[in-house]
Order: sequence, then C-alpha cells, then structure tokens
Amino acid sequence: MSSSKRITKELNDCLTSPPPSITITLPSESNISLWHITLTAPPESIFSGGKFGLIVQFPPEYPFKPPTITFATRIYHPNITNETNGSICLSLLKTDNWKPSTKIVTVLEAIRQLLVEPQPDDPLETRIAEQYKNERKEFEKEARAYVGRYAKGPVKFSTEAGAATTGGEGQQQQQQVS
Repeated sequence: MSSSKRITKELNDCLTSPPPSITITLPSESNISLWHITLTAPPESIFSGGKFGLIVQFPPEYPFKPPTITFATRIYHPNITNETNGSICLSLLKTDNWKPSTKIVTVLEAIRQLLVEPQPDDPLETRIAEQYKNERKEFEKEARAYVGRYAKGPVKFSTEAGAATTGGEGQQQQQQVS
C-alpha cells in the first residue's frame, strides 16, 4: 500500500469514527500528507477548557517512518517544548519505537492522554517536569494560565508553516476524502 493510500484510509477511518475530542481537517485538499488537528483538552485534565492545534506531517516513507507531530498552540507541559511549534516527547513517535502497523488514531489518543497524565520522567522541558513533580500547585497554576492565554476559543491555523492560534474566526472546513 502506498503512502498516500494508507494516509487516505486512515483519514477516512478517523472521519468516520473520530477519536474523542479530536477534529481533523486538511488545510489543502491537494496535500493529504498535512493534517490540522484540533484537540479539545479532556475535562479531567489540568488543561480542561483548552483547544489545542496540532500539525501532523506524514513523510513520503509513511508508514515505515513516523509522522512529525507538533503542538501549534503553546502549552505548559513537561513533554512538549514551550515554544511556538512545540515538539512532543512521545515514545510511539520515536524512530526506534515506531512500528508500521501503528495507526495515527493511536498516536492522537496517546497525545490526548499526555494531557491527562504528563510523563515527567521523560521530559522535553526539564524545569517544567521538576515543577510538576515537586511543586504541583505552581505547575497547575501556570498550566491554567497558559490555557487562558493561548488555548481559549477556536483554533485558527495560519498559512505560515502550519502555525495555529486560538480565537478569531477559523476558515477551516472538515475535508472528506473519497
């Protein structure tokens, strides 16, 4: 199965039975390899009430190489870099751990679960991980402040490098691929 056929099948599967709290859009119908994800934080997480933009970029070698997934909405989290395009530390996405049989829905659900249960022992942001482990109330206060500052309102993806912001009026539409 070619990369584009596999991606199309997974997109159709995700659109037919969407994962909880996740919306998938294609910024361009002509590029099946680039997805915009809106992830609504689970109610049981400290990020509750936030909507986060994620960018999924499938490589030409997919599924033999993992997709690149970044947070386009800033988030205060030990496993996600605290910058505009936040890299994610998730063992499923590491090249050594990636299996071609892994489906993107599994990866998206794992990212959603990271919002419920951060993994401070495998951090990208050491300072935030230490705060999570040793000063939980301060971590929660800062995480809520980031939600209020960056993750309220609809996610609006800009055309520049797939970056996302919240608020404003998003012009995206869900794309169904036949």
